[in-house]
Amino acid sequence: MSKQTQIIECVPNFSEGRNMEVIKQITNEIEKYKGVKLLDVDPGDATNRTVVTFVGSPEEVCKAAFDAVKRAGELIDMRLHHGAHPRMGATDVLPLIPVSGITLEECAELARQLAKRLADEARIPCYCYEAAAFKPERKNLAVCRAGEYEALPEKLAVAEKAPDYGARPFDEGVARTGCTAVGARDFLIAVNYNLNTTSTRRANAIAFDVREKGRPMREGGLLTGKPLKDADGNTIMQPGTLKATKAIGWYIDEYGIAQVSMNMTNLNVTPLHVAFDEVCRAAAARGVRVTGTEIVGLVPKKTLIDAGKYFLEKQQRSTGIPEEDIMKIAIKSMGLDDLKPFNPHEKVIEFMMEDDAAEAKKLVNLSVKGFADETSRESPAPGGGTISAYMGALGAALGTMVANLSSHKRGWDDRWAEFSAWADKGQELMKELLHLVDEDTEAFNQIMAAFSLPKGTDEEKAARSAAIQKATLYATQVPLKTMKASFRAFDICKAMAEEGNPASVSDAGVGALAARAAVLGACLNVKINASSLKDREQADTLVAEANELARQACAAEQAILEIVEGKL
Repeated sequence: MSKQTQIIECVPNFSEGRNMEVIKQITNEIEKYKGVKLLDVDPGDATNRTVVTFVGSPEEVCKAAFDAVKRAGELIDMRLHHGAHPRMGATDVLPLIPVSGITLEECAELARQLAKRLADEARIPCYCYEAAAFKPERKNLAVCRAGEYEALPEKLAVAEKAPDYGARPFDEGVARTGCTAVGARDFLIAVNYNLNTTSTRRANAIAFDVREKGRPMREGGLLTGKPLKDADGNTIMQPGTLKATKAIGWYIDEYGIAQVSMNMTNLNVTPLHVAFDEVCRAAAARGVRVTGTEIVGLVPKKTLIDAGKYFLEKQQRSTGIPEEDIMKIAIKSMGLDDLKPFNPHEKVIEFMMEDDAAEAKKLVNLSVKGFADETSRESPAPGGGTISAYMGALGAALGTMVANLSSHKRGWDDRWAEFSAWADKGQELMKELLHLVDEDTEAFNQIMAAFSLPKGTDEEKAARSAAIQKATLYATQVPLKTMKASFRAFDICKAMAEEGNPASVSDAGVGALAARAAVLGACLNVKINASSLKDREQADTLVAEANELARQACAAEQAILEIVEGKL
């Protein structure tokens, strides 16, 4: 299965919020990386601080972060800095945040590597905080930043208070750059729940019901009683129902309604859809309705996909439908378009990352007619390998269609989950095969690029020959991947022929025919590309594996067609 693209977010806070020329020089360092997209630059005059948000591949984000922090250290002199926000360095904090395809633990390791590089190469001492912390107490940013910039001379002189990387006596370099806290944390979502009331008091009551901190416990259990204190004089709190959330109630003049405003600090602990349902419950208990949800800023696609699947499951509907449809269910279920239109392509990080020009060139984004026209042209790609991958995707799609029709068949309500599971498998298989549609054409293009390399000297000839062999091997392995993926469509089609909606049994049969054509078509591409490999032992191994898959595909297709014919 194709590996999910890794995306991380970085949100550095630079200690300059007034000089836009300086800020632009820093963000220029970020924008020079192709694999990175600058999403937001938010300067503050009173805080004299700018919050920058950018996303991209882990490698490119870390490079961009290093260059931006290094540049900030050159442009910002902390001896001259004054602002309302706590700070200890030209770059005060530098968190890495997992968005997709990567874990928090992996981001923490990247943060430590980045902190070490900043200390070694840019001479900026770094503390590691939150998930990247080496010491439990340093998970708390406030501990790392205690005393702020002014306390650094003393802290650098004491081993237990010194930075994790780059510790040295307070010198002119540190005086200029200060220290930076580098860390990793979960993605945060700022979300407002719209209420059918103008009462800030009711909104606050709901917020206190659900937020993790809860509300003060009072004498006699009365709302107006004195807050209860513990032995140390601290107010005793009654926790709310949602972990990893902070919330208050407020009134918004622009909309003329009250809202519960919530920061969600760990979506793995409390997902958005769980919080939505719980706020709805708490609101209803106080005679208030949640009319919709307003997401502030951007969200990972997974947040909407998880929500859409949650609400589909509550309806006992199949979750094995296109992602676009799943997100539409999430939008409507939580009323994300209550106050204004909600466009996923403007709110979802992964969509914001897409290169429009590159997406437009992908074969899978063409119309059906456009795909056929492109195939018919005199250029050799897309060719048989690409068409084979697309036939495999269509075979999986037909099996998935039967699963979805079966999950919603009248009288089969108790079997919806069974068919939904098959549809989920089908959607994953379709995604893999559609990726192979473009990968097969890319593999051919790599061969053409290798043949165009210079061959004027012996060294160039050797390099060209090695590049051709490497590209040819890749072009042999890709259709073999297509064969293996397409073969998995037989499992879905057979299950649907046997157990699915009888009215759609012919569709399962056509799916099997498409899957067989995909396997056999890709097999031809394995053979023709393997014939150009100099390593004959490797070539023979690849061809033998392809031939065996082709043989099994013919048998699997025949077995499914017998089931189909028996039901017609």
